[in-house]
Amino acid sequence: MKRFWPALLILLMAGAALHAQQAPANLPSLTVDFGKTPQGPALSATLQAVLLLTVLTLAPTILMTTTCFIRIIIVLGFMRQGMGTASTPSNQVLISLALVLSFFIMAPVGREINTTVLQPLNRNELTVDQALDKAAAPLKVFMLKHTRKKDIALFLGIAKAPPPQTKADVPMEVLMPAFLISELKTAFEIGFMIFLPFLIVDMVVASILLSMGMMMLPPVVISLPFKILLFVMVDGWYLIVGSLVRGFTG
Repeated sequence: MKRFWPALLILLMAGAALHAQQAPANLPSLTVDFGKTPQGPALSATLQAVLLLTVLTLAPTILMTTTCFIRIIIVLGFMRQGMGTASTPSNQVLISLALVLSFFIMAPVGREINTTVLQPLNRNELTVDQALDKAAAPLKVFMLKHTRKKDIALFLGIAKAPPPQTKADVPMEVLMPAFLISELKTAFEIGFMIFLPFLIVDMVVASILLSMGMMMLPPVVISLPFKILLFVMVDGWYLIVGSLVRGFTG
């Protein structure tokens, strides 16, 4: 009896192998239908959803490298550091404010992309390549407006690329890093100007405390209420946010 079960198992395995050789398995075929448009093949609904998810995955990178978000968040960070409030406003508040201002500033570019790219693509009037080219055009116009020629020339020289004939011919891989370092330079210049009045308050308070012989008392503890009072009296949020927005829309 003990020898019966191994023999039966061997017979079953041999039969399965013989059946597999005689009747190969028929795997289901998979086809992808792109459809047809006057300009070429169109995307199916499934591939459009995959493309949308891909864009949403890359949305944070696109937001930070092609919009005004970098300048705004750095300036707000300088403002908080200059006031001396370590965590007020919190990072979540600053990022939310920067996002709202970025959406406000980039709204005209977004409307143009929606009109010229997204709606025609949804109606299958454009191919994916055409949609990508048309979507990059408004972003290039915005980025070139706020990018220094010196920075563009720097990355053109590093890439050993030929000089572009027009602004539209600047490659996106050259324009993006040039735009980023231009925004960083501008943000640090604005941050320096924001730091000055707060620095003056700190120096005045430190001088008064030193003249009174209160050397053991940290000047930051005394100057913080005066800096907050100064910021409120001059309506600092109005001035900073207004200057940032006008710097892009003016």
